[in-house]
Amino acid sequence: MELTMQQREAARASLAARREERLAVLEELIAAGVQVMSEDIYVERSVQVAPGATLLPGTILRGKTIVAEGCVIGPNTLLENAVVGKNTTVNASQVYDSTLGENNKIGPYTHVRKDTVTGYGVHLGAYVETKNSNFAMGNTVSHLTYIGDSDVGKYCNFGCGTVTCNYDGENKFRTTIGDYVFVGCNTNLVAPVTVGDGAYTAAGSTITKDVPAGDMGIARERQTNLEGWAKPKMQAYIAKKQKLEAESK
Repeated sequence: MELTMQQREAARASLAARREERLAVLEELIAAGVQVMSEDIYVERSVQVAPGATLLPGTILRGKTIVAEGCVIGPNTLLENAVVGKNTTVNASQVYDSTLGENNKIGPYTHVRKDTVTGYGVHLGAYVETKNSNFAMGNTVSHLTYIGDSDVGKYCNFGCGTVTCNYDGENKFRTTIGDYVFVGCNTNLVAPVTVGDGAYTAAGSTITKDVPAGDMGIARERQTNLEGWAKPKMQAYIAKKQKLEAESK
């Protein structure tokens, strides 16, 4: 539906008023000692940002968000009702209704969902998602991992592709992980399950039973190689690719 001239003017006036209010908030933050690195930043008046924090382009701060001194937020980051401790960076990520501890490194492309709490020095990296989970100090979750409904001890390392399987289609269950645990790549932790202090899980395992402290949990078949099985399957594929390679020269 085409807008009337009066409706267009009203829309322009509304946009202008919102831009003026947004810039007024940014000016107040600058005057208070916040490093505001671009006009392309939106901060609601309910938000608290400490002097010495830095806001990079594309940052959006909403609700009851509190950002402590020394933090670097952005670029392209959304915080909603989030509390962020001193000297924490949140890069190209989204954080909702959660508390991040001091000296955390979050992002890029991290999705921190409701009721996540992190301790000192936690790293949540690329394509990591968390929900309703507690992380003690020093945890490293570098990439491609989902941790939900979990309690994680200190100084644990999560391999790429770890998943806490917390939902059976009807109920949610918790995963408990002790201190100094090494979770191997592509591990499925089927809750409710506990991994004890200093334990390992072998890469590619689906853990359905508790792993005692100091043990290694391994749940996978031994490898079997079928001699010559692939050769006839691959002949046509290899011939096709070799033909394309020859034609490209």
